[in-house]
Amino acid sequence: MTGPQQPSERHVPVMLDRVVALLAPALQQPGSVLVDATLGLGGHSEAFLQRCPEARLIGLDRDPAALRLAGERLAPYADRTTFVHAVYDELPRVLDDLGVPAIDGILFDLGVSSMQLDETDRGFAYSQDAPLDMRMDSTAPTTAADILNTYSAADLARILFQYGEEKFARKIADRIVRARETEPFTNSARLSELVRDAIPQAARRTGGHPAKRTFQALRIEVNGELEVLRRALPAAVAALALHGRIVVMSYHSLEDRIAKQTLAAGTKSDVPDDLPVIPAGHEPYLKLLTRGAERPTEEELADNPRAASVRVRAAERVRVKGLVA
Repeated sequence: MTGPQQPSERHVPVMLDRVVALLAPALQQPGSVLVDATLGLGGHSEAFLQRCPEARLIGLDRDPAALRLAGERLAPYADRTTFVHAVYDELPRVLDDLGVPAIDGILFDLGVSSMQLDETDRGFAYSQDAPLDMRMDSTAPTTAADILNTYSAADLARILFQYGEEKFARKIADRIVRARETEPFTNSARLSELVRDAIPQAARRTGGHPAKRTFQALRIEVNGELEVLRRALPAAVAALALHGRIVVMSYHSLEDRIAKQTLAAGTKSDVPDDLPVIPAGHEPYLKLLTRGAERPTEEELADNPRAASVRVRAAERVRVKGLVA
């Protein structure tokens, strides 16, 4: 009988070599600081600590279980690591508390982690029956069951359409409201079956599991993911030192759109386009390091199917407080 898997065995970091290549140039000087804003099981962070011996890591995660497991994995680097229980939009407060004026690199690996998907009792996976929880931070007050049992049909339809891009959002929402009058929702199997029955048979033949979009939307609502990201990315860019770098790994179009817009905004001057000369201090403050969104290779997809939807964007800070590279 084999023992429980170690974190390094449970988690295959997505696009590891490419992410390291994008961030490592900013992490070579003594005392450089990398923030892993979504620490998870620490796979990416472990690679940085191995390959960037001068760098110090600040690891954030809203999930206390992830912090504990990542701490075990990264114990050999304890003298260069600091772990903080925080959501990534709390970055300015965290840096202030730690007395860190600027950072040299930051990584966002968004979405639900492998650990959360694999732990049945968290309720993230539509393919396994489990309590409808979906909280990334188990101390947070609102679960997916709370949303299903209290939101109006209109609000349910709104989050299913906006966050899940679900074409049959209203039909699913109406069925949820009718079904909960008989019995409140508690487990994922009942919701998954309801969604499958609500979607026309012809539409079930493509796009993967019929409940995928509904579960995604609920998870985003439970954890406030998009609102948090809209606050976090500008704060992360603002925290970068000159020549600091940011990498954002997104797993669906809504996240990727926010990352694209935030990074693109930094590559434009804040003066009118028809001005013949850009005044000093008004130049773009970011330089893109990726052309569009980069995707995993076929080889990686064969080894790690969970990487299929990832999109990677990266940028470098080239102006800070009037300084230009």
